[in-house]
Amino acid sequence: MRDLIRLQDFLGKDARLDRITDDDVARLVAWRRAQRVKGRADAPLLSAATINRSTIEPLRKLFNRARAVWRVNLPDEPDWRRHKLKEAPERVREVRAAEETRIEDAIRPDYLPLVNFARASGLRLSECLLRKEEVDLAAGRVRTVGKGGKAIDHPITSEMRAILMAEMANPTDHVFTYRAARAGPDRGRGERLPITASGLTTMWRRARTAGLPKDLRFHDLRHDFATKLLRETGNLKLVQRALHHSKVETTTRYAHVLDEDVRAGMEATSKSREKSRGGSGNAA
Repeated sequence: MRDLIRLQDFLGKDARLDRITDDDVARLVAWRRAQRVKGRADAPLLSAATINRSTIEPLRKLFNRARAVWRVNLPDEPDWRRHKLKEAPERVREVRAAEETRIEDAIRPDYLPLVNFARASGLRLSECLLRKEEVDLAAGRVRTVGKGGKAIDHPITSEMRAILMAEMANPTDHVFTYRAARAGPDRGRGERLPITASGLTTMWRRARTAGLPKDLRFHDLRHDFATKLLRETGNLKLVQRALHHSKVETTTRYAHVLDEDVRAGMEATSKSREKSRGGSGNAA
């Protein structure tokens, strides 16, 4: 809905799809490229991926629906390939063994269970901010809403269960909470309050000054989960299901792990061949 409102603001509420041209879309993309994340003057400019997903793709889908469902004639439909921006490949960041202790030490203790849950589950930040009603310990499932409003039905491992059981004892309707450092108009000092996305983002930024690796984002915990799961199983389709990706192509960014296994296998084969040659020589 937010994306459609943005399109309406730029194109006008009375804009007709059959009158939107390539020039209009080019101006729309240029307008978006000048905008910054969350509208802050000190924030980075919107990425190509964000503009593609939140601007070009919603407008293209409107055209598709108008043509297929409403039977609208669109002879001058924009050439979407011209306007789609080239996206930088998403970085895949794995947590290194030497960084484990740094993460534990840098994260606030009341936020640490959420961070550990994210690492154990591979869920996105928004999917980790669970309400207690979304956790079914008896069935061993977490059922929540994910990216794009998609229903998420996620298995609970023994590690996740231990974290959830400890955190669900708090007096709120939410699983993960933090302890208020100061009293306020509607809260007491030390009161347990639900962790929010903005609150975690602020905590993460402060943790960087306490020893958290500077280049480690919260979302990298999901990358770390996926990389380690693929290395353990060698099954890309399994990782796709664990990450709740609609398309396996999205999951292939972690395929470098399989490349590493191929390389290791080739090295082992080479050593075996060299050993075999050495044995043949001795026999002669």
